[in-house]
Amino acid sequence: MKHSLMVASCVALSALVAGCASTASRDALQVQNPSVLQRGVGATQNDAAGAPTPAWLDTYRAADNAGAIDAIQKRLDALGPRKDNYFGFKAQCWLDAARDERAQHNHWGFVEEALREASRLASGLETSGGLSVENPDLRTSAVVRPGVWKQILAAKVSPAFASCPQAQRLSACAEVEMIHAGHEAWTRNFTASAQRVDGVTKSMPQIDAALAACTPPDTRPVAPPPKVMLQGDATFAFDRGDLAGLLPEGRIKLDGLIRDVKQAGDVTAIRVEGYTDRLGSDAHNRRLSAMRAETVKRYLLDNGIYAPISAQGMGSANPLASCDEHDGLRGRQNRQQLVACLAPDRRVELNFTRAASGQATR
Repeated sequence: MKHSLMVASCVALSALVAGCASTASRDALQVQNPSVLQRGVGATQNDAAGAPTPAWLDTYRAADNAGAIDAIQKRLDALGPRKDNYFGFKAQCWLDAARDERAQHNHWGFVEEALREASRLASGLETSGGLSVENPDLRTSAVVRPGVWKQILAAKVSPAFASCPQAQRLSACAEVEMIHAGHEAWTRNFTASAQRVDGVTKSMPQIDAALAACTPPDTRPVAPPPKVMLQGDATFAFDRGDLAGLLPEGRIKLDGLIRDVKQAGDVTAIRVEGYTDRLGSDAHNRRLSAMRAETVKRYLLDNGIYAPISAQGMGSANPLASCDEHDGLRGRQNRQQLVACLAPDRRVELNFTRAASGQATR
């Protein structure tokens, strides 16, 4: 008798532990359907609550869907590469879910609903029409873990999703698996439901990785930095500052800069400063530097830059090169070496004011 009581106590304790685990799984699933949350003697007994009414049993308990599964599989296989997309992947996952539940003798109607979805998607692929990324509301499934659903749907609206078959396959099957988990919850098998959701959660990093791999590099023109320096000798002919003296290389550089300014769209002002080296008179250097600044300003305006542009000749101010080793040396060759050494001083600088900061950087 003592042994019998001990066995009974252990059975009762096991049932209690299992019941607590099931309740914890149910709560973690965040089920929204109130009828699914009802348990015990007072639970609702109707079709919506999943009760096996006589009409329900007559419809599903004798169903044998083996033929339907094989027929839909043949239709999908016949599509070949046309099924290698979100809709084809989802149709296959629905078919696999139906096959899985049929093997477990599921007579709740989920097998039939899964086959209906697989057939509907196959028909859309066959006719190239009537396809939708929206998920169905199955009678035999409750919504579980809304947060996980949001993650899946966020992946579907990624710019890379449309051209990423791997992400499409993972997302489509994750959606079917979440609905399958909802079916487990609908039948009050909360532990099995939680296990399916955990599997989907673990697959989410794979979806993110697939999208990252499919994201093309950003090929848009880069917005200009706060200051751009154009080397004078590569922009204008020597000792020239007019438009006719603008070299082809200089035009190419300015055209690229114009494209980047237009692409950026946030340049509110441009200041152009022309510079010369320290050779020659101050008056000549101021005149030449001002001419080059004005020519660059005019080129920008004539090519569609509408932000306010100021131009100023700085002469030989703010030198970048020292070239002290050439000072005091005489002769034609030494003069040429000095001119070459002072090349960095002969330049045009463009300073940009951006809407984001409202300040220019020099």
